[in-house]
Amino acid sequence: MTATRLDAGQLVDRVEELADLLVDAVDGGASVGFLAPLDRAEVVEWWRGRVSEVAGGRSAVWAAHDGGRVVGTVGLVFPDKANSRHRAELVKLMVHRDARGRGLGRRLLTVAEQAAVAAGITLLHLDTETGSPAEHLYRSAGWTRAGVIPDYAASPHGVLRPTTLYYKHTAGG
Repeated sequence: MTATRLDAGQLVDRVEELADLLVDAVDGGASVGFLAPLDRAEVVEWWRGRVSEVAGGRSAVWAAHDGGRVVGTVGLVFPDKANSRHRAELVKLMVHRDARGRGLGRRLLTVAEQAAVAAGITLLHLDTETGSPAEHLYRSAGWTRAGVIPDYAASPHGVLRPTTLYYKHTAGG
């Protein structure tokens, strides 16, 4: 499986596959900002909304492919304020349920971390549902737990859940 950074045109070309991945993540219980049952048309529009962000350099998206099909993503969102250009938020690290257990999540995380270093980013941060399988990945990859916010976001089934905040200094940070 390979992961490639998508430019705005490639994001447009892959929007249907990216929507399939996001639907699978929510159906599998991932708390990634959407509630179940997920309206696929809403997800397609959400991904289309990322095109201008990617084109404008405000975010970056990588997609992992297996046999030509998108099976994972990770993104970075770059702040636009002068006092925060040293950091980025890691977002939408997702792996399709049938591609899990093969190290793809870790590879995507590494790709995003290396891209952050190349872009001069010295601090990464993220939030994830407390108690989720993703927490093990982040801890084992050297991310530091900053704290927990109770009732931060609803699970895909609408139940308010705590969120754990993590950060990581990149090489040189």
